[in-house]
Amino acid sequence: MTGLLRPAGEADLDRIRRWRNHPRVRAVSLTRHEIGAAEHLAWWTAVRADPDRRVLVHLHDGAPAGVVTFSGVASPDRALTWGFFLDVAGLDASGGLLPAWMSLERAAIAHAFEVLGARTLGGETLADNTPVLALHRRFGFRVVRRYERDIDGEPHQMVWTEMSRGT
Repeated sequence: MTGLLRPAGEADLDRIRRWRNHPRVRAVSLTRHEIGAAEHLAWWTAVRADPDRRVLVHLHDGAPAGVVTFSGVASPDRALTWGFFLDVAGLDASGGLLPAWMSLERAAIAHAFEVLGARTLGGETLADNTPVLALHRRFGFRVVRRYERDIDGEPHQMVWTEMSRGT
């Protein structure tokens, strides 16, 4: 199954917040609380005004299925940082979670290097989020470093994975 990315717009805001607030998404996020409408709108306003960031909606089989974020797109060294989350509830119900997840990862990598001109693409993952780390490894990301990060007042082990153009 194929997927593609398109810029997120105002019409996507409610679905993005709903997807992001799913308990399984929050459990592996760097911000764990449920995001309210005002906080979400403030984030959206900031992202839209920042030339260094992009928010894209992943379409899987033509339907919105996830979000990909990029930062560093305006940096001269083209070292992009990315993150993502999926419509866990909708994709679980349809049995399409794994195919959509793989489609999103493939589309995000292509977009970073072919559209945004990334030199490197990296991101941080909770060390105990082994499914994401395994998928990143499958797509060619390598572990660059491990470190501790505070999340909601508690230390968590993190893994930074990265890939470079042509690898």
